Amino acid sequence: MHIAILTFEGFNELDSLIALGILNRIKRPDWRVSIASPTERVRSMNGVVLERQATLEDASAADAVIVGSGMQTREVAADAELMSRLQLDPKRQFIGAQCSGTLVLAKLGLLDGVSACTDLTTKPWVLEAGVSVLDQPFFAKGNVATAGGCLASQYLATWIIARTEGTEAARSAMHYVAPVGEKDDYVSRAIANVAQYILDPAAEVR
Repeated sequence: MHIAILTFEGFNELDSLIALGILNRIKRPDWRVSIASPTERVRSMNGVVLERQATLEDASAADAVIVGSGMQTREVAADAELMSRLQLDPKRQFIGAQCSGTLVLAKLGLLDGVSACTDLTTKPWVLEAGVSVLDQPFFAKGNVATAGGCLASQYLATWIIARTEGTEAARSAMHYVAPVGEKDDYVSRAIANVAQYILDPAAEVR
């Protein structure tokens, strides 16, 4: 199982790294979570530099993909050459987007006729792209999910783990990272946000 987190120049650390940390709670030899970028290094909106672990082509072949957000997502979505390298397909992949990453999915045509979540800054651009925006932190239809708000990245991670490893594995991963004294609250909230989107057998990856 390879999960690629698309991380572009100007990325938001919370979006990419919270998901990375939670997803890596699954300890299996065949479980791999990668930062995937168009260049060897990317610098965050706050100056943190990451070295990529996978290319965009690797991400296109991954079992699951999360599109992170950042300050330059509009430029990414407008870059035809870069976007052509993203061959994402919900028939064979779980695909999630965080905040402005939702705009990338919209431009790729993966949200046609589907409502989505995003952050408040990106909302006008997603609406302009013809996608209805929901006032909630997480939504999924089939194998495509979107989340709005930096800390909603935990719900994308929970959804992917629940869809692939089961709800108990998702509970365990969230329980590990949740604050002491609030673990039950955090786990319950995460599962409540994704539960209705993980019970559709017709949505399984084939």
